[in-house]
Amino acid sequence: MTVVNLSLSEIHDLALEAFTQNGCDPQNAGALTRTVVAAERDGSHSHGLFRVPGYVASLRSGKVNGAADPQISNKSPVIVNANGDDGYAPLAIERGIPALAKAASEFGIAVMTLTHTHHFAALWPEVEALAEQNLAGMACVSYMPNVAPHGSNKPLFGTNPLAFAWPRKNKPPFVFDMATSAMAGGDVAIAARDGHSVPLGTGLDENGNETTDPAAILKGVLLPFGGHKGSAIATMVELLAAGATGERFSYEAQDADNGDGGPPRGGEFFLAFSPSLLAGEGWEGHCEEFFEKYEAIPGSRLPGARRHNNRNDTTNRAIDAKLVATIQELCSRPDS
Repeated sequence: MTVVNLSLSEIHDLALEAFTQNGCDPQNAGALTRTVVAAERDGSHSHGLFRVPGYVASLRSGKVNGAADPQISNKSPVIVNANGDDGYAPLAIERGIPALAKAASEFGIAVMTLTHTHHFAALWPEVEALAEQNLAGMACVSYMPNVAPHGSNKPLFGTNPLAFAWPRKNKPPFVFDMATSAMAGGDVAIAARDGHSVPLGTGLDENGNETTDPAAILKGVLLPFGGHKGSAIATMVELLAAGATGERFSYEAQDADNGDGGPPRGGEFFLAFSPSLLAGEGWEGHCEEFFEKYEAIPGSRLPGARRHNNRNDTTNRAIDAKLVATIQELCSRPDS
């Protein structure tokens, strides 16, 4: 793979140009660009510039509202809804998180449903935003069916990621963001693009056979991580992200989608709670004792640590040259 080295500023400008030239208003383009840059900054390549062609495709097809004006409302003092106006999720999340944080800080616990949105990004930014408010947070979202329940070879789940953040005093929060599939779909697609194999157990080919060929898996089906355990968690995510929000299950999202390659419409579920109110005085020191025990074990590494280390690196990022050329073309030759 041939790469080009881009600064974070250059990545920002490239993404912003692609969005603004293809139907996003300034607010939506800004929120999307912040999402893309944060992913590249933190080393989450499958959720950065890699996603831009899909974003543009859904703008050009008219599936997504590039001028969406998300509205935030309270169904009760501890239940918040962020209606995304059929736009992309980042702007709705940026507007909804303050309301969710306010409710959780006041009452100890609160939930938020994200509806009428198209989610195509990582989940750690939203839960990390809650941790910055001294709250613990969880978020999950479904997608379109490309993961088979344990024991089968027919897709029903999306990759159905789940993210969690726990605040830490004067330290980056503990954060994990993981697909409930054995490997995230974007990572499988990047492996196929770059000609790399993937571990056995990642997925099956179109004939239901195990394979390490990511291209064959993309024609077949992904598998849940941990067999029946990952399958159970993927089911939970479907119920939270669709059942609890009133939005579409993965199979319903696929049935309603136009197949343009961009994200389908769906929901996201958030839970936020205050460790301070729940546990009381001394909770931070108590938890730090646990983290110290964890990090003292030889070979251990807290989930999310690599991402925070990447964040401190201000040097250029190596980006696939073909991808950059594709995005540049999308900037200069938008559909009429």
